[in-house]
Amino acid sequence: MLSFLSKQEKGWVGIDIGSSSIKMVALSRRGKGLRLDSYAIVPLPSSAVIDSSIQDTAQVAEAVEKGLKICGGGLTTCVAAVPSSAVITKTIQLNSAFTDFELEEQVKLEADRFIPYPLNEIALDFEVLGPVEGSPELNDILLVACRRDDVEMREDALNSSGLKCEVVDVDRFASERVVSLLEKGDEREDRLVGLVDIGASTLTLNVFKDGNIVYDREQAFGGNDLSNLIHQQSGLEAGEVEHLLRNDELSDELKQNVVLPFRSTVSQQVSRSLQFFYSSGPHNELSKLYILGGVAAIEGLAAQMQAEVGVEVEVANPFAGMDLASKINAGRLSQDAPTLVKACGLALRSFEG
Repeated sequence: MLSFLSKQEKGWVGIDIGSSSIKMVALSRRGKGLRLDSYAIVPLPSSAVIDSSIQDTAQVAEAVEKGLKICGGGLTTCVAAVPSSAVITKTIQLNSAFTDFELEEQVKLEADRFIPYPLNEIALDFEVLGPVEGSPELNDILLVACRRDDVEMREDALNSSGLKCEVVDVDRFASERVVSLLEKGDEREDRLVGLVDIGASTLTLNVFKDGNIVYDREQAFGGNDLSNLIHQQSGLEAGEVEHLLRNDELSDELKQNVVLPFRSTVSQQVSRSLQFFYSSGPHNELSKLYILGGVAAIEGLAAQMQAEVGVEVEVANPFAGMDLASKINAGRLSQDAPTLVKACGLALRSFEG
């Protein structure tokens, strides 16, 4: 079939609500291919989101509205996520004979046994993974739960912006989708791939095997440390620092005195996280490490980190190989791509069955 006759399927806009900015990605699918229709990165006031918890829904809604204008309109539905640190996941085994209603009741009973909050205070979901190996009468059930407030604050902020929030996902599931996109064409079994998310306030290492997370570790370190150092050295306000960093417009003096030492610190922090991973059990060495987040765009970081950790390091770009809408600046996108990884993973959720 000719590609231009293939039906185009518009997806939900993926919205990553971070502590320093809102990231939005809108994808569409035509046949088996994906297209990036639009994206936006909108700064947030420092008081809007603290420790991944929304403190001011109005400020978040306002940022989303600005993002919608940048994206050019036409977006009506979205998908967001709660952070993995706020989520409890557990795989349980239940008899495959349970009907839908009976299964839901059994899941609630099981959840009540290990979730440390009253059931009326949590948002609960589950997925039937399939028969238990060696026990076909049982099914593995993935159970996911978090505080209801974490979900409702996101829904309120997004719905207030004029969008309809179709799904509140978990950010680790978004990362899993992106890894399969980044690793497309490399199907080697038992391949270990690392994803390092250097956010504004946290550095997270996720290790994937066959597309599934087998290890994760989060530590308090991120781009805010660099912004604070630049502010102390230069006296520039936070918003101006973010703008200069994103556009690579810092003075040579600040790059030399602040950014380069910070780049070394990032590499050392990632190396430390990998040491924790290797010491957590018998593991093969990572085949590749992808870095994402605003800090990932620092010039030379991937090369320095590769030298530090001894593993191939690449700046994550999930849009490589995608069709791009004509209005998207490809050069600008290559700079922004590592910041948009989670939002892309969320946007991919709309194409799942």
